[in-house]
Amino acid sequence: MLFVVSALLFGGTFVAAKAGLAHLPPLFFVAVRFDIGAVVLVAFAVMRLSRAELRPRTAGDVAGILATGVLVIGLTNALLFVGQQYVTSGVAAVIFSLNPILTPVFAGLLLTDSRLSGRGVVGMGLGLLGVFLVANPSPSALLGGGLGVPLLFAAAVTSAFGAVAIRRADATLSSTARTVWGVPLAAVLSHALSFGAGESVAPLSVPPVAVGALLYVGVFSGAVAYLAYFALIDETDATRANLLFYFVPIVSTVGGWALLGETLSVLSVAGFGVIFVGFLLVSGLAVRPSAIIRSVASDRFLEDRSA
Repeated sequence: MLFVVSALLFGGTFVAAKAGLAHLPPLFFVAVRFDIGAVVLVAFAVMRLSRAELRPRTAGDVAGILATGVLVIGLTNALLFVGQQYVTSGVAAVIFSLNPILTPVFAGLLLTDSRLSGRGVVGMGLGLLGVFLVANPSPSALLGGGLGVPLLFAAAVTSAFGAVAIRRADATLSSTARTVWGVPLAAVLSHALSFGAGESVAPLSVPPVAVGALLYVGVFSGAVAYLAYFALIDETDATRANLLFYFVPIVSTVGGWALLGETLSVLSVAGFGVIFVGFLLVSGLAVRPSAIIRSVASDRFLEDRSA
């Protein structure tokens, strides 16, 4: 459920960003997004968390908060939104989908219990192939993106490294508490980057569509999605959690088709299937129908016995 919620809400970000970035500078857009998310999370913390649950106690807690706010949320989104100015959404999807491939590399270097099997390597490759089919970028767009490609690659590297760094920190704080600290930290960082880049915001006119986009990326993909995503990292591991970024292009493609009237090609649908097969291989889930039937039958037998 955490995986599905994260993938759906993060996927919607790309659809909302198309509407918002037409009216707002990218770094300022990111900053206001996390301003909204911070307000939502602070209100949530006041109602649901005690001071003891929010108080950092160890160096690991501080490291986890910094990895969450500075790396995974702040820098990743700043690089991603600025990079999207120079390339098509298809190219952005392909480059950022290197994230799940980079994650096990960092996990292998920093974590002793994270090694990817041969089956997992094949699954990673299929996942990336599926993203190519869904995004279907032209070679000229992929190779001629100027600053866009290196910025998006840096975003993928930062996100992958940050997710592993969270596991490495071994914090005592819950993922919810780290997110409550991390989103406001990302907001401060994004405003500093916007000011340093000299973005002009005084004469801006923000139409209702841009307000709606900000509310979505602030509340749903700026607060709720990160609560689910960081909980997912704690429940599984960084490598499996970041597989959701293979599904983000699927959500954004379907969302663009349903809400923005974009085309949905047969090649994209084929890519959905390839991504799903790659996900099954990396996740280790059973792919044989007989195994699934036996599992369901066993669960039903146990339920009957307990009744």
